Amino acid sequence: MKILRVKRNTTYEKIHSVKMGELTSKVTYIKTYLFGLPIKTLHKYRETYYGEVKDYKDCILFV
Repeated sequence: MKILRVKRNTTYEKIHSVKMGELTSKVTYIKTYLFGLPIKTLHKYRETYYGEVKDYKDCILFV
């Protein structure tokens, strides 16, 4: 068993915006694990409505 591990996990999340309504998109998390327990999220990105991959902070839909 490795002590430190970097793992990528993709999940579907529902995001709501006023203009577009509810949108389901793939969100990918890159996390570090120590003995199988998550420590820190290194990066988080998602696929936009148009198929582009962007940083999660750039895709805020609350406006």
